[in-house]
Amino acid sequence: MSPALPDGEPVPDDGALPPWVGAATPTAPGFGVYLHVPFCTVRCGYCDFNTYTAAELGGGASQAAYVDTALAELRLAEGVLAAAGRVRPVSTVFVGGGTPTVLPAGDLARFLGELRRAWGLEPGAEVTTEANPDSVTPQSLQELADGGFTRVSFGMQSAVPHVLATLERTHDPARVPQAVAWAREAGLAVSLDLIYGTPGESLEDWRTSVEAALACGVDHVSAYALVVEPGTKMATQVRRGLLTLPDGDDQAAKYELADDLLSAAGLQWYEVSNWSRTPTTACRHNLAYWRGNDWWGFGPGAHSHVGGTDRAVRWWNVKHPRAYADRLARGLTPAAGRELLDADDVALERVLLGVRLADGLPVDVLGPGGRRAVAGLVADGLLDGRAAVSGRVILTRRGRLLADAVVRDLTD
Repeated sequence: MSPALPDGEPVPDDGALPPWVGAATPTAPGFGVYLHVPFCTVRCGYCDFNTYTAAELGGGASQAAYVDTALAELRLAEGVLAAAGRVRPVSTVFVGGGTPTVLPAGDLARFLGELRRAWGLEPGAEVTTEANPDSVTPQSLQELADGGFTRVSFGMQSAVPHVLATLERTHDPARVPQAVAWAREAGLAVSLDLIYGTPGESLEDWRTSVEAALACGVDHVSAYALVVEPGTKMATQVRRGLLTLPDGDDQAAKYELADDLLSAAGLQWYEVSNWSRTPTTACRHNLAYWRGNDWWGFGPGAHSHVGGTDRAVRWWNVKHPRAYADRLARGLTPAAGRELLDADDVALERVLLGVRLADGLPVDVLGPGGRRAVAGLVADGLLDGRAAVSGRVILTRRGRLLADAVVRDLTD
């Protein structure tokens, strides 16, 4: 069960931005597009994303018509951004889910083609789709590449069969290197996503998974601690004592092992949960989120963000694909609500997100309490002392393990 949408104020039926949203300047950061594909063949027990299997979806929402529905939102977005003077070429595109590749590759390429028509793509734009290893073929990956995609992010999660079984992942671990090879043959850059902290996963299981990812020769790896959200099947299993979650020390040991193995293989962390071989192979789309750039999120439950250094607006779409399609068919924005961020909100979010990055933040963006906290965080080994002397806030590895606590201190 995906989490409830946040509370917010109503959005005008035409989706118009607040009148104070000014035109984009020539030096404005890039503009990102996210497309949410809310379909999966099987729902994993730990998942609380806004996704649906065919049995859950019911009538009134069609996978076959989904891209046409998303393109109706694109036509609305064209008018909204033109009226606000925020039109500029797209610098990054990310198709997530769900499992985007349950849709035909031609549908995803068609959506990208319409983005190109509407706003254009920057030269060298990064265009990523998520995929399950068992949801692609050499032909579908080549079709994606031919359609303009540049990158694929495979949900590997683990290389150990019993861990995959606990997560209710459906792919064979042997499929991962095969899918990576197919993607590379098509000319796509490849990232692998891993999850650590699954009930029953040993430290050696985790080592096996990280080493298997590295053996694929990829240039980007994401490694996320498993978080069991209320309302999921796995949360019920934990509550009933059928599964036992690892403690914090176990997760910390697995994070440190991943960092050791990935660093030794030439991949360096650039965000708390992400490692890249070079700056050019980092995920530019996610960096845009962490840096507070503009993006438009298409699809049910997708979030969008437009703003600047002193004010911003964030909005989110209705969650169910049927409600999403219905609102667009009636010529209405699919947005369910929005929040207006003032200068203090924008500054707070800059710290919340920016501190997670390897290049950190300037000390002078912190409030008075945050600046006073820096010396104590350095003494506790959570912030890099040399960087602090130079005027930047950069997490140590121990600080990455306790990033949420660091953020609390830095935000008064």
